Amino acid sequence: MNLLSARAGHWTSDGTGVTVILPPPGTVGSGEIRGGAPATREFALLEPTRLVDRVDAVVLSGGSAFGLAAGDGVMSLMRARGLGLPTPAGPVPIVVGLSLFDASVAAPVRPDFAEGGRRAAQAALDGAPFETGRVGAGTGATTGKWRERLDPGGLGVAEGRAGEASVVALAAVNAWGDVIGPDGRPLTAPPVTPGAAPAPPPFPTANTTIAVVLTDARLDKVACNWLAQSAHTGFARALHPAHTRYDGDAVIALATGERKAPVDLEHLRTVTADVMAAAIRSTA
Repeated sequence: MNLLSARAGHWTSDGTGVTVILPPPGTVGSGEIRGGAPATREFALLEPTRLVDRVDAVVLSGGSAFGLAAGDGVMSLMRARGLGLPTPAGPVPIVVGLSLFDASVAAPVRPDFAEGGRRAAQAALDGAPFETGRVGAGTGATTGKWRERLDPGGLGVAEGRAGEASVVALAAVNAWGDVIGPDGRPLTAPPVTPGAAPAPPPFPTANTTIAVVLTDARLDKVACNWLAQSAHTGFARALHPAHTRYDGDAVIALATGERKAPVDLEHLRTVTADVMAAAIRSTA
């Protein structure tokens, strides 16, 4: 699957993994969290009011808060290659991390996520084939837990166009809710009985859908934040329920700026919502 000019790679372990996206230099990024239980690294830098507007890498991982260590491996590799924000003390890679909760959290010996992040970043730099499904960050993902189900989740990708601009959405889907189609019906589980109450969650924090939107449009940080908001609209269309207090739902929007022609931001946002919903549904 084409991720525009970004490079991406996976590290897949037993029941968990890491996915790293390396956008081209100068990529602008912002993001938004709407779930109640996020596990993130450096997300505050993405707020439109913060000084730094570039993003050098996005790291999606399993392992909940333990998985955030994957960013350390990515930073070490990038620093060794001289990549990152120039400072008087040398480059500082701007590495943003998002993690979802999978079975590796309960493992007696957890994987070395820092090494996994390094390997995933190296795979991206080496141009290794980029797969979707139950790989990388989506390896241990499941859905339907609000009804005491464990339907397979995974990593999905979809793409679209808004005039001359391209948009790609990538989502690791590990939702408390179901993946639903355009008609509102679950794609991998029996229909919901109208008015039925959700089952008590045995592991209420064992969820989260994390995603990245990439566009080649030229956008500033504020516009990227709007784009991330629209991606969350795609969450609401393709997940039921979405954005719960049991999920850490978060999106990062990246604009490479390679398409110099002006873009209609509202058209771009509309397409982004559609593409994100398609990426989520592709995992069912």
